[in-house]
Amino acid sequence: QVQLVESGGGLVQAGGSLRLSCAASGPFYSINTMGWYRQAPGKQRELVAGITGGGSKNYADFVEGRFTITRDNAKNTVYLQMNSLKPEGTVVYYCKAAIVVRFYIERDYWGQGTPVTVSS
Repeated sequence: QVQLVESGGGLVQAGGSLRLSCAASGPFYSINTMGWYRQAPGKQRELVAGITGGGSKNYADFVEGRFTITRDNAKNTVYLQMNSLKPEGTVVYYCKAAIVVRFYIERDYWGQGTPVTVSS
């Protein structure tokens, strides 16, 4: 079955950087939009950044130019480079992908989440 596997989370000091990766695997035809979301304790999951199959990108306002989303279509992987991280405690980052699993059938898949802890 289709799976999204994230990696790259961890502990970093405020002002530091992390690079998250999310690789899709399994039987599918193609991947359309891929994105990163985050969820802090007690809060709703929110969009961080998205990238279409054609490479168009969008970012949440709170990113403020600090993050960059990219994708490698040959590797079915999306990345999130996060710089100038702010001290927010632990936030879980999730990968989401719109995957064409059969002809004209697209489904959304989520990764398991990778925690990012930014200490002050």
